[in-house]
Amino acid sequence: MTKPEDPHDPSRWPLAGVRVIEVASQIAGPYATKLLVDAGAEVIKVEPSGGDPLRRWSASHTPLPDGRDGALFQYLNASKRSILADPSTPAGCEQVRELARGADLLVEDQGPGTFEKHGLDPSDLRAINPSLSIVSISNFGQTGPWADRPATEWTLQAAVGSTGYRGLPSRGPVAAGGRIGEWITGTFAAIGALSAWLSSRVAGQGQHVDVSMFEALVACMTIQHDLAGQFLGIPLTQALETPSIEPARDGWVGLCTYTGQQWKDFCSMIGRPELAKDERFYDATVRMENLEFIQEAMHAFTREHTIDEIIELATLLRIPAAPIGDGRNLPKMDHLSERGVFVTHPAGFLQPRPPFVYGRSTTRPIGPAPDLDEHGEEIRSELAAQGEERRPVGKPPELPLQGIRVVDLTCFWAGPVASSYLADMGADVIKVESTQRPDGMRFAHASRNERLWEWGNVFHGANSNKRDLTLNLESEEGMGLLLRLIERADLIIENFSARVLDNFGLSWEKLQDLNPRLVCVRMPAFGLDGPWRDRPGFAPNVEQVSGLAWMTGYDDLPLIVRGACDPLGGMHTAFAAMLALHHQRRTGEGQLLEVPLIEPALNIAAEQVIEYSAYGKYLSRSENRGPCAAPQGVYACAGDNAHIALAVTDDPQWNALVALMGRPAWARAEELSEASGRRARHDLIDEQLRAWFSDRPLEETVEAVLAAGIPASDVIDAHYLMPNPQLEHRGFFQTFSHPVTGPTRYPGCPALFSAFGPRLRRGPAPTLGQDNEEVLRTELGLTNEEIAKLREDKVIGERPTFM
Repeated sequence: MTKPEDPHDPSRWPLAGVRVIEVASQIAGPYATKLLVDAGAEVIKVEPSGGDPLRRWSASHTPLPDGRDGALFQYLNASKRSILADPSTPAGCEQVRELARGADLLVEDQGPGTFEKHGLDPSDLRAINPSLSIVSISNFGQTGPWADRPATEWTLQAAVGSTGYRGLPSRGPVAAGGRIGEWITGTFAAIGALSAWLSSRVAGQGQHVDVSMFEALVACMTIQHDLAGQFLGIPLTQALETPSIEPARDGWVGLCTYTGQQWKDFCSMIGRPELAKDERFYDATVRMENLEFIQEAMHAFTREHTIDEIIELATLLRIPAAPIGDGRNLPKMDHLSERGVFVTHPAGFLQPRPPFVYGRSTTRPIGPAPDLDEHGEEIRSELAAQGEERRPVGKPPELPLQGIRVVDLTCFWAGPVASSYLADMGADVIKVESTQRPDGMRFAHASRNERLWEWGNVFHGANSNKRDLTLNLESEEGMGLLLRLIERADLIIENFSARVLDNFGLSWEKLQDLNPRLVCVRMPAFGLDGPWRDRPGFAPNVEQVSGLAWMTGYDDLPLIVRGACDPLGGMHTAFAAMLALHHQRRTGEGQLLEVPLIEPALNIAAEQVIEYSAYGKYLSRSENRGPCAAPQGVYACAGDNAHIALAVTDDPQWNALVALMGRPAWARAEELSEASGRRARHDLIDEQLRAWFSDRPLEETVEAVLAAGIPASDVIDAHYLMPNPQLEHRGFFQTFSHPVTGPTRYPGCPALFSAFGPRLRRGPAPTLGQDNEEVLRTELGLTNEEIAKLREDKVIGERPTFM
């Protein structure tokens, strides 16, 4: 890689000079602004009396010394400044208004209508500062029939269908741990903020960005299941992936087989090649139906070998494999240690570094987190000096990447999600695949129809707004045409294994010589260097290594999250790519940008390493229980596959639940009146709640619990997410007519941009080679005869050569 510039030079920070006001607490808002401050922005954290509740937080409930903030708070709020100002008071409201006058961005999570109630209507704030963009984060969005519905990220997992398809049917649904939904939402808030700011730089006018956690979880915690439901028309079954996290002689080992070749090689590795001769077992659903038989075959091998032995053999066979990471072992892993992934926070604990490695830009060095109101006097002096001059009104905002040309070599999910967001923001994205090797996601989970390769639900969800060109890159003609496209491009993006681009002769040095302004985005699973450089890796392996799987599952069986790492990695990559394009526009410089899929995952799973490093506490999963609510669980109601997800986050909610149940004697015990007592007696509470819910109808019970002000949801089948009144109100889905699948409902972005129209998608996913003639003729100037010759020579085409 190119040696990065001096990180202490603010001129190399992409967002140097950008001022952000944060009126947010807990994880989502602070993580959004953490990504911005790491990129060089100045972030002023506005806190009420008592401060952000996260200051007193420890996931292990470790008592914190007076005056010492929790380590997770310090991780999320490093390098920020703090001022005490309560927006619910007239004085605090005026303080926020004055801060907004000189800001570029304001990020708030006060809830639907709360800012308006306090006299801080976004339109009023933008009247005094037209270039200001405001990002509002809430559970369901600012408006709609569910806007005020009680929820936590944990109950929202049930509401989108994530909880219902994870785990063993015999043991019940299980949600993902680690407050993952809050981190996901913060990621979308960050890229929404960046997109609005980049647009305002050109137009001079800001906008309101409305981020919904519910929609963020639809995007990241389901595997495009709504599209699968449309294509397959059958229920989604609860399942384990096989293989996945399996017992080794000395612990757990992570595996996955997403291609037929990987399954065939895995069967050979475990000494059961005959399994690969049974075509039924190439279907993961059939393997789940025969789980006991498959596990017996797998575990006869895995239990006799160590983790290192299994990974070494799997790697030789190009089978994706990984160790299972947790807060204790992650910093010791050779690959992560050699790459310097974990660094020391100024407070003394370990944390992951920002998940981007730039060639020319740099991220800001990690500074200390502020004490409450540490910078109040300083900031108030700055406000007194700024005056009341209003910024001029600019022209209406436009999509920030209009005119940007992207060559997209990505495949599967993470890379296509990243380039799809660039397309949403106005870039012209040309997806390059080949008829010899189409994007593998065209076939994954595909409906068994004619032209099978056009029915992959994940492919559809991750590739709209793109043009599709097929080029055989193993031919001289195909590679020559790709190089001509790259010569004209602003950005190229790929997510192959680290060695692939060099094997094509497309080294960074060659690309830089061809196009000095080019931004080259690379997304290998584990990075461009280090001991694991050449290991194959898919999202399940990243979940296995990062610690996300360690916090998810049953007490005796960790489970992969199934869905989060790919879109999360993709959105982090899109965020970093937009910063690199901003640097390109500002300086004329191209650069190499590396976003290994493992590093965004480590950032959102950071609490495990932080907690162990700071307090010596080893976090682990506890099925559906969690540190934020007690009781919290999934309980069966009357009927088949009828479950309610319930999370009691405070004492008033517990009192409401007790009243709803008719104030039974067991629930009125004194020790249950506080959260610590309820956590200690969770077994008793679960037993009683299972009995109480068991004969009650699901829908009526969920509505009654919600009416009592308690976060809850039915555990839905993700194939039947729609119809949903909240998603319909927000227009989250758009229907387009696809040439093969017909009218198809496509998911949108979890952020509504007030200036960009109701939704950002402009068309369906492309068919294979759909735009061959258009791109070759209009972009590269080829004649009809030349195009016909390319098709004859199978350099281009519209059908896989092996079908």
